[in-house]
Amino acid sequence: MTRFRLERGPVPLHHQVYLDLRAALAANEWKPGDQLPTERELAARYGCSLITVRRALDDLTREGRLERTRGRGTFVTEPPIVRDIAGQVGFADEVRSLGYEPYTVVVTARIEGASPVVAAALGIPVDGSVNFIERLRGADNVPLLLEQVRLPADRLPGLLDHDFGVESLWDVLENDYHLPIGRRQETLSAVVPSAREATLLGLRTRKPSIQLDGTAFTTGGEPIESSRTVVSPERARYFVESTGSRIRAVTPLDLPPSAVVR
Repeated sequence: MTRFRLERGPVPLHHQVYLDLRAALAANEWKPGDQLPTERELAARYGCSLITVRRALDDLTREGRLERTRGRGTFVTEPPIVRDIAGQVGFADEVRSLGYEPYTVVVTARIEGASPVVAAALGIPVDGSVNFIERLRGADNVPLLLEQVRLPADRLPGLLDHDFGVESLWDVLENDYHLPIGRRQETLSAVVPSAREATLLGLRTRKPSIQLDGTAFTTGGEPIESSRTVVSPERARYFVESTGSRIRAVTPLDLPPSAVVR
């Protein structure tokens, strides 16, 4: 029996199905780990074609709300954590503001030589000494991103003596070295994580992820940090919304399936 009557009009049928399924997921009609009815059963539920159902399921899968496996079916996943790509607050503070408990694990902390790319970003000689800090960061014990940062060692003696599983790197730069961050630049690209990175992020498969490459500058305009961040494609999303020439944040529930994610 049809549960929800689709209406002909300006809203595409598949988007109506998407909206109703999303509302059902939000109401816990199906919980994480549950298997959804088959495509034919959903088509009967909505009184529509299989193509319409598949497009709605594809939208929910792209959002990370569902996982579809050939031969097994469609399963509900944990809802993704949506973050503001234009946000100016730190990771931990932003995660707390979303109602989650942040955590950070230091994977690697060492002195190494700067690659040509890092040297150019920081304005130091190739093979010059840099502090390399690699951290796994997440929310409610779920990995969201793998962050790798490099900072000039000669300007920051003793930096690796700090515990950056607990301390904020930027707070340490400001309070201990008097080098507050004034701005940052980031570029986005697609990447397939290495096997090691996929394992650290707890990914079930090595699927395409978003990579953020950035440089942070002090208030005096000097580059102080070169970073690379790999974002979990299963549990994390970034968004940005523009109005004219201005960037405006929106809440996760406002996001359409085609929203920019990170």
